Amino acid sequence: MVGFLNFVIGFVVSLLIGAFGIYVGARVIADRDDYEYAILTALVGAVVWWLVAGLFSLLPIVGGVIGSVLGLLAWIYVINARYPGGWGSAIGISLVAYVTVWVVLVLLETVGIIASGALGVPGL
Repeated sequence: MVGFLNFVIGFVVSLLIGAFGIYVGARVIADRDDYEYAILTALVGAVVWWLVAGLFSLLPIVGGVIGSVLGLLAWIYVINARYPGGWGSAIGISLVAYVTVWVVLVLLETVGIIASGALGVPGL
């Protein structure tokens, strides 16, 4: 039971950190101020990234690289579908989300609160 509880807590904290990055990106780039919307975007984006990256990583030899790139593009597609402004804004939101989540994770890891990693922002 403790293992499952740790998983649930880790999942929720990771999702909230990833959603915070998307929220900041959307606030800066698309002038959208809705954290609940960012949480749903992070959750959908994480699932889509996981499915795409996982499926393409099954390809022999270069599957992992192709899967990672296509997974990232799929994640940006989710952001593009959920926020106004087109692909340029989606890429901007994604970049701000990456930087924001990286800063939060470095700060939390520095004070010993959490190990790095965030659901909803691929690769972090």
